[in-house]
Amino acid sequence: MTNYGICLQAIVPVRKSPGDKNEMINQLLFGELVHIKDTYENWLLIEGADDRYEGWADKKQLHRLTDETYNHLLSAQKFFLNEMTGRCISQTDQTDTHLVLGSQIWGLKNGEFELDGQKFTLQGSCHPAPQKPEKKQLTETALKYLNAPYLWGGRSPFGIDCSGLTQIVFSICGYKLPRDASQQVTHGETIDFNHEAEPGDLAFFGNEEGEIIHVGIVLNDQKIIHASGKVRIDQLDHQGIYNVQDNRYSHNLRLIKRVL
Repeated sequence: MTNYGICLQAIVPVRKSPGDKNEMINQLLFGELVHIKDTYENWLLIEGADDRYEGWADKKQLHRLTDETYNHLLSAQKFFLNEMTGRCISQTDQTDTHLVLGSQIWGLKNGEFELDGQKFTLQGSCHPAPQKPEKKQLTETALKYLNAPYLWGGRSPFGIDCSGLTQIVFSICGYKLPRDASQQVTHGETIDFNHEAEPGDLAFFGNEEGEIIHVGIVLNDQKIIHASGKVRIDQLDHQGIYNVQDNRYSHNLRLIKRVL
């Protein structure tokens, strides 16, 4: 039994425990690699190759890889789909898979790529994964998700949560963040909001118990882009996020971190 896999569907739900009715805590996008740690009936306990985040996925929705193929993919150049949607067409059986922003393509050349012996044609705009993280691209990338609906565990323009937004945006720009806000807050250096905050910094928000429960990306002019109901832009000050529509603070600021 192989210990590696790849997502070859547009979006695959990852659940807290095995079973279709159980809580979705994450999503895999096309091209993302996983380590397979355990099995239970028709479910696989997986760990993301980039973020080590664990969860359960239906084995029918993942394609298993040999060690050789997995290592070959890691040595290939990685690309990210950088438009809202794209298409991936199998040259073997003409299967047409729709892709979403942030999907990973391995070894793309002249609009084609190969995965485990299968050849595919890509229809969509991609860029190579940056060799060095690019902070200047963070806000531009984040704005592509504007108005995406909020979805607990989501990581796509069709449903995304707060830490899913920050993770996928940083990933596209060349930096691997952990999955949850409480994990992301361990990265970077703490910044004084009033004097030093810059576009692309991460703002973290807490509850009365002191737990980090929300995260967003700082923009110019004391604004923030974050996922709350939908991906939106709100005002940010020393107290937190101010929602002009509701005329109230929605989140209490805990700290700001500079990751890039």
